[in-house]
Amino acid sequence: MAEPVSPDYFRCPLCVSLLRDPVAIPCGHSFCMDCISGYWNDADYTGIYICPQCKITFTQRPVLRPNTTLTMVAEKIKKSSLNLHQNSSAGNSYAGPADVPCDFCSGKKLKAIKSCLNCLASYCEKHLKPHYESATFKRHKLVDELGNLDRKICPQHQKSLELFCRTDQMCICAICTVSEHRGHDIVSAEAERGEKQKLLGISQAEIRQKCQERVKELEELKTAVDSLKSSAHRAMVESQKMFEEMIRSIERMRSEVTKLIDINEKAAFNQAEALIERLEQEIDELKKKETGLKQLYSTEDHIHFLQNFNYLCTPTDDGIMPRVTVNPDFSFGAARKAVAEIKERLEEFGREELLKISKSVNEIPVYTTENRTLDRKSRVKDTTVDSAPPPEPRSRADFIKYFCQLRFDPNTAYKELHLSDGNRKVIRTRDLQSYADNSERFDSFAQVLCREALSGGRYYWEIEWSGEFSIGVAFKSISRKGKGSLCLLGYNDKSWSLLCSDSGYSAWHNRMDKAVSGPHSPKIGVYLDHSAGILAFYSIGNTMTLLHRFETTFVEPLYPGFGVGTSVKICQLK
Repeated sequence: MAEPVSPDYFRCPLCVSLLRDPVAIPCGHSFCMDCISGYWNDADYTGIYICPQCKITFTQRPVLRPNTTLTMVAEKIKKSSLNLHQNSSAGNSYAGPADVPCDFCSGKKLKAIKSCLNCLASYCEKHLKPHYESATFKRHKLVDELGNLDRKICPQHQKSLELFCRTDQMCICAICTVSEHRGHDIVSAEAERGEKQKLLGISQAEIRQKCQERVKELEELKTAVDSLKSSAHRAMVESQKMFEEMIRSIERMRSEVTKLIDINEKAAFNQAEALIERLEQEIDELKKKETGLKQLYSTEDHIHFLQNFNYLCTPTDDGIMPRVTVNPDFSFGAARKAVAEIKERLEEFGREELLKISKSVNEIPVYTTENRTLDRKSRVKDTTVDSAPPPEPRSRADFIKYFCQLRFDPNTAYKELHLSDGNRKVIRTRDLQSYADNSERFDSFAQVLCREALSGGRYYWEIEWSGEFSIGVAFKSISRKGKGSLCLLGYNDKSWSLLCSDSGYSAWHNRMDKAVSGPHSPKIGVYLDHSAGILAFYSIGNTMTLLHRFETTFVEPLYPGFGVGTSVKICQLK
């Protein structure tokens, strides 16, 4: 019985896999159509084509024709499960989502263990063997598996990137040195890495130190947050207890007033009831006497008339029954009025005290941020020696000291607003964005708020704009739903804004507008001093020009907001 033919006879010498679309070249060796075509594509510029197996050269590129016999044999081997891809003795595992797959595995790919910088391909253990066994590949440079090997070749000359141009700070190939980068300061990639690796060590030390500082800050912040939570919980519990006591006190007052009205009502009713009974009795007696007099008057018996005259004509005694006069001014309206006055005074007192509470809480910031580049000693001096607030900024350099990083809040954006650049740029489009519906989103006006809440300090930001737009600040409680003025920035008592257009400016608050004169500029600066109640807008050009200044009292944290005509971009100043 003849031995079965080994599948190794039907493997492509280039990819070491079972032949796929096999073709035979004039020297008699067979390869995969794609493998030999790709191998000879790299030799097109020389015009010399070599057989990868026997090294015979051809001055003209041979025409490749499919070998139908080999194709049938290869298919039969696949069906009989002789494909060595199924041999588990290779010890390789299949490539997962985070792995680099072998470029030469057919079907389900194995995990690559090495990448070749000359071939610009990655190989599993099996397909890597030619690089160790064949003299053709022994000079190739193998490295641990890498992804995106196309980034290792020059996009212009399709050669390996082996050099570094210090003049243009980029990796280049050998051909680049005599063309685009001729005369530049050029070194090997290895030499440049050595120099940059020294800087990398310094950066690592700096990052390690910063990481330690951030970890310490994080621990301090977490401790402060825990303390804040405890303080807030204690304040809520104690406030709830005091409010419950106030409610009980008002309930007692209500009970006493109700009891007082009820007692007076019953006393008045009992007194009136006794008088009513006596008056009814007297009326009955008078009616009887009137009837007797009427009968006596009409009798024809003279003796009877005279005998009863003295009795019936005796005058009634008015002194027994007192005269009853109802007081027209008496009612319980005075009690009702007194209770109404108590209600009004309580509500007024409550509003005043609530405003005091809001101011006292908002004027003390929960957290403060500082520029890390400031000298620590000068910060300590500023916070311990000079307790007076610093003067208002005058120059742009002074304003930039209070620069704050802002980002748009996607949860508030109108559905025609497209956010980009890390939520620092917004463009109004005709296409509706796939935003989820929520209670914070503006549903009728092209507006968006920032996610940062500004409270208890000084802040400054700048924006670039095009098309008519509005810029301002708003309380979080501003309405978001509907087309009324309660939702429009600057048209209610919960927001302040500056309307900007090519024709000029106007300042808005609570539906009151004021025309503003100033130079037109595509850049606007905004300064906020929350504690002092100052909101100012500036035109930014060669100089800063004040456009408008609001002076008020902010009782809640403020959120920067924008009404977008065409586009708005938040500037990065640091």
